[in-house]
This record gives sequence, C-alpha cells and structure tokens, in this order.
Amino acid sequence: MVDDKWSAAFAVADEVRAGFARLLDDPTGQIVLGQSTHELVARFLSALPLRERPRLVTTDAEFFTIRRLLDRLAEEGIEVVRVAADGGARSEEEATAERLVRAVDDRTAAVLVSSVLFRDARIVGGLDRVARAAERVGAALLVDAYHSLGALPFSVPGQRLEEAYVVGGGYKYLQLGEGNCFLRIPPDCTLRPVLTGWFAEFGALAGTEGGRDCPSGREAAPVPYAEGHARFAGSTYDPVSHYRARAVMRFFRERELTPERLRRISLEQLRRLAAGFDALGLDPSVLNRDRSLPLEKRGGFLVLEVPGRRLAASGLCRALRERGVWTDHRDSLVRLGPAPYVVDSQLDDSVAAIGDVVRSLGA
Repeated sequence: MVDDKWSAAFAVADEVRAGFARLLDDPTGQIVLGQSTHELVARFLSALPLRERPRLVTTDAEFFTIRRLLDRLAEEGIEVVRVAADGGARSEEEATAERLVRAVDDRTAAVLVSSVLFRDARIVGGLDRVARAAERVGAALLVDAYHSLGALPFSVPGQRLEEAYVVGGGYKYLQLGEGNCFLRIPPDCTLRPVLTGWFAEFGALAGTEGGRDCPSGREAAPVPYAEGHARFAGSTYDPVSHYRARAVMRFFRERELTPERLRRISLEQLRRLAAGFDALGLDPSVLNRDRSLPLEKRGGFLVLEVPGRRLAASGLCRALRERGVWTDHRDSLVRLGPAPYVVDSQLDDSVAAIGDVVRSLGA
C-alpha cells in the first residue's frame, strides 16, 4: 500500500487508543500513542513553562525514564524536588502522596509520580489529593501507570484524575510487545510541546499546514497545533506494533480478561508465591520479603530482598534463569512477576528452584 497505508494505519491506531481508554476507565481524555514512555515524557516536559515555573516535584523511587530526564534538567538549573517514597512510613498508604502535596508550591510546573512503584510494587494512594494540590497552584500532574494497567484496575474518574496526564505502556502486563505506549492528556489540554512533529499540524487551523509565512514586517505566526491527541503527535512511525496491540486487546476482550479479573488472578498467584517462599524457611539475612504491607496494597509482582553480601540479586537471577525461571532485579531486590498464562505448578516449581539455588550457593 506504500503511502496509501496511512488511512488504514490511523484506523488501527484509533482502536488502540480506545483500548487504552477502556483500561483507564476514561471517557473524556485524549490518548496520545508513542513508541516509548521516554518519548512521551520528554514531549510532556518540553511543553511545561519551565522559565516561569522552574520547579518539578517527584519521588526518589521513579523509574529510570523519569529519573534520568529530571537528573538532566537539574543539571540545566531546573529545581527538582524528590520526596521520600518510603521515609519510614511503609504502613501509611498515602504518606508518599502527603509528602508530594507539601512539596508543591506556586513555582511548581509539574508533579511526576508512579501509581505503583517499580522497585517494590507498592501502590501509591492519595493521588487525588496530589491532583488537587497541583490544580490549586496551576501545576500539571503526570502519573506513571505502567505497573498498574493489566495488573490492577486503574480508573481516571475513580481517582479524580480527570485533569491529570497519565503515561504507560503495554510491554509488561498487557502483553502488547514493544512500541505500544500512551500518554493520556486532559480533554481541555492547551500545552504546546517544544518536541513536536509535523503530524501535530494535522487538523490545525486552515492555511497553516503549508508553513508559517506572513506579510513582510510582521512577526511569524505561532506554530500551530491540532486539537486533541494530535497536539502531542510526532511524525512518521512504524504502525506494525499497533496491529499487534489491536489483536491482543481484542483477545483480552473476547476472553473477558477484564482488569478486575486480571487482578483476582494476580493476587491469587502472588499469595501462592508468598506462601511458598515463606514455607522454604530460608535465613532472612540471606533472602527475605517485606511483610509489613499486605499483598493487596501492592501491584503485580512479588519482591524478594537480598539484604547481605552472601548472595547477590543478580547472581540469584542468573542461577534461576539457568533453571528456566525468568525473574529480574533492581539493586538488591529480585522481582517475581507471574502472568495469567502461568499455571500453579509452574509457580510452585519456581519457588522450589529459589530454595535449591540459595542452598546450592551455600547461602
């Protein structure tokens, strides 16, 4: 189809947008699609009024995408305030949100926070209060929902996040593969990203698509932006990933794999993994798990902590991989992420492998 493919590709993209909107329980927002959350967060940051409001508020537990971009902005003189995501108040579900609220002032351009922390799966409560605090001073709120969608229900209106920006993707729990990320923007969004592509002119005011010429002696007209999701659009992209996303989203709907059902499955699997691990009776100074917060307050993976030097998280992951058990690690934390297609016997075998590895290493 060569260049004739775009009408078909755009129709598929619209179906993918509708799928993300359903997962967000969001009837009003606009869904921007992107190849990665990095691409979308960078566009969001480029649209903020950082000259007038040179302050960004976040936590010390954000994923590398947000962390690195903010680190670089801090080098350029932007004030980046990081509140503790733990701070010794692990049992206080909304403590992180309260610290964010207190850090917001009238110099704040945006607050950036995860709905589920990527290192230890803790759910961040009280995001509605963070949204209200941001709105009071005219700041934007960006919620990273990557570790929510597909693992537990996430409702934009249910959390009163109608004016918030929400970013996420389908590489993990949604099983969409690479190239399927999104940025939810409010319906009345007027931000003008500096990192903008020519697709963002589609549907803009008549007469602007051909350029920004103006009569001699007058200033050039402002760069035009389309309305809705196209405001954050980029440029020519590979649409193949959207066909895969559409197929998977249709499969999930046909099988009635709703967020609520997926959460029930996930919690059952996490409880089985946790009970199996506890039954191993391993030395907690070698390998342990945090029991201070119930699994219902965590997202879709179980975290094991390697607190000492007798065993390394990376070494444990490698040894498990050799036994056919796929895990990953963040610093001293090992993450076990069950999926709906994993059966109970596989979970039990994985726990047994953990015990075998720890004992074989003499730890």
